[in-house]
Amino acid sequence: MTETAAPDMPFPVGVVGLGDIAQKAYLPVLTALPGLDLRLMTRDCAKLDRIGDTHRINPAHRHTDLGELIKGGIRAAFVHAATDQHVPIVEELLTAGVDVYVDKPLDYTLDGARRLVDLADRTGRSLMVGFNRRHAPGYVQALERPRDLVVLQKNREGLPEAARTLVYDDFIHVVDTLRFLVPGEVEHVDVRARRVDGLVEHVVLTLAGDGFTALGIMNRRSGSTEEVLQVSGTDSKREVHNLAEVIDHRGQPTTRRRGDWVSVARQRGIEQCVLTFLDAVRGGKTLDAHDALRTHELCELIVERIEGP
Repeated sequence: MTETAAPDMPFPVGVVGLGDIAQKAYLPVLTALPGLDLRLMTRDCAKLDRIGDTHRINPAHRHTDLGELIKGGIRAAFVHAATDQHVPIVEELLTAGVDVYVDKPLDYTLDGARRLVDLADRTGRSLMVGFNRRHAPGYVQALERPRDLVVLQKNREGLPEAARTLVYDDFIHVVDTLRFLVPGEVEHVDVRARRVDGLVEHVVLTLAGDGFTALGIMNRRSGSTEEVLQVSGTDSKREVHNLAEVIDHRGQPTTRRRGDWVSVARQRGIEQCVLTFLDAVRGGKTLDAHDALRTHELCELIVERIEGP
């Protein structure tokens, strides 16, 4: 059984990797939560001191070595390091008995992702993958609507990319969100893509099952950066634009926008992800990443079909 911390005791949590996602999305949430004893780790000494000073982190709790961070007694860790470092970092943390939240993807390979999920099972530790759209209010509320047809577009401007990194770094959000929203078992998978000089310009994923179809679209030459979700059925439709604006259609459309005092972190589900993980760890509940692994398995299939003959 996982030991739980006394509610009035500071809870030691590590943050491994201090890149943009950690600075913009996670540290503002973590540093605002009561009861956390936050420790930072990066090999970049200048960045460590700059960010540590910004967030008033005790200099004794700033580390350039993962082993030293672990020896300090952390109970949980948020891993925001480069994807190609996820496997060795997460393996060291899980083996040391630390529960782990890690940015998507677990790894650029399915074998690496499976290694981490298997290790979490063997060590009995929590492993949670940061699929924040499963917690974003606009998308969670879409579960209340008829979903005979689900369409999610996540487009960018002027960013064609190699299939593996495009799918695992970015399109994985589309894949996982469709899996989250579809109302039944997926029985059919189809992948279409356009590649020019080995780089993917767009990809279209179709998932279908009993009574539903879901389309995931990414255009890296769309001319704009946007994310638009549409769920429809039974003569109704809901649209969510950039996770912030919700438009319901039943005849005359009605629009709801993010409230003035709702933070971007809450709007995008980051805050809810953090709380879900920390509440589970502090409460002695073990989170497993098997469903997240199924998303990685589908991503691997997509890469194979894009790169195949």
